[in-house]
Amino acid sequence: MTVDSARGTSVFWRWWTAGTISAVGSAVGAVALPLTALTVVNASAFEMGMIVAASYVAWIVIGLPAGVMVQRLPMRRVQIAADLARAAAVISIPLAWWLDCLTVAQLVIVALVISFANVIFDVANSTFLPSIVSKEQLQSRNSLTSGTQATTQLGGPSVGGLIVQVLGAVPTLLIDAVSYLVSALLLRTLPERRAEAPDRWPPVRAMIREGWRYVVHHPVMGPCMWAATAANTVCGAQHALYALYLVRELHAAPGLVGLLLAADGVGTLLGAALTNRITARFGTARALIVAGFVSLAGALVIPLGAGWQAFVAFAAGNVVFSVGVVVLSVVTRTYRQMASPPELLPRVMATVRFVSWGAIPIGGLIAGVIAGIVSSRVTLMAFVVAAACIPLVLLASPIRRLRDLSDYHQG
Repeated sequence: MTVDSARGTSVFWRWWTAGTISAVGSAVGAVALPLTALTVVNASAFEMGMIVAASYVAWIVIGLPAGVMVQRLPMRRVQIAADLARAAAVISIPLAWWLDCLTVAQLVIVALVISFANVIFDVANSTFLPSIVSKEQLQSRNSLTSGTQATTQLGGPSVGGLIVQVLGAVPTLLIDAVSYLVSALLLRTLPERRAEAPDRWPPVRAMIREGWRYVVHHPVMGPCMWAATAANTVCGAQHALYALYLVRELHAAPGLVGLLLAADGVGTLLGAALTNRITARFGTARALIVAGFVSLAGALVIPLGAGWQAFVAFAAGNVVFSVGVVVLSVVTRTYRQMASPPELLPRVMATVRFVSWGAIPIGGLIAGVIAGIVSSRVTLMAFVVAAACIPLVLLASPIRRLRDLSDYHQG
């Protein structure tokens, strides 16, 4: 290994460690925050939908400009600032609780702050990775990142549920805050990655428009983005309703809630572990279509059953749904990072996430409204229709004729 390659490997592992520590805290917080809303401030179904929507609404508000911001600003400093903002927001919840003034409104505001910081951080993070690994390593590194995220999702909710039972929901959020601070300290050790700036930047709107047109009119990236949008609409509904469904309809204890939510991590881990094998055998394009149908099957199973059968169906459906979604995510993200012109990559990533992640708050809000009228179980069943759009969008595109996504450029 050369000195440069060793240095690049060291940078990657520090980058990976920072993200992993932050993800562990976030996985714990993903259990503690909804349980805080439900058990401490007694949030309604609509208020739960509001909190989930606030957690992702920033993708709608600044999702497109984020790509321009990341391209123009030093990426490492942007990531550190985002970590510090998220830590401060989370810490405010225990402070307000100790002062006996915690409200649903504050939880929504905290979710908004985290949401805006997440947008900037995630666009910078996904843009940073291709600059420190080779194209040959990119899919394996993306799979490793997804697998790591799955492992944290697998262990985090379970640990979070147990910690909530011991300490309570609000104090558990301090773990999430500390993880952001540790991530910021690690990111400070990374070299700054900033592309050469022109003498004069084009107007922001022109840069946004260029990235938008590239993605929307691309025969492969466009359909992949719309399929991801359908998947994230379902995810938004699930995030809004899972805690409500488990606690108020299935009467699960906090520890069991954590274990059941960890099923998502099991599916993500399996998907990340199998992605390279699946794509090597069947091709990336065919793998996407199969993944779409797998996701649909999982979404259909999640709300079935009663009593212990409901718990089994919830866990099994989550595993299957997550396997499909992570294959979709890893394959399409890798393709975007490899096929996009380097000068367009931040805006490509921002455009895709603006559309697809912007669907998460919309799905959460719609689910919250519907669940306020009918049960959360019926609402989850209704969103199976959105899940069906995942494979249908892919089948309606040129992807159905390809073995690999890259084959389109060879035809």
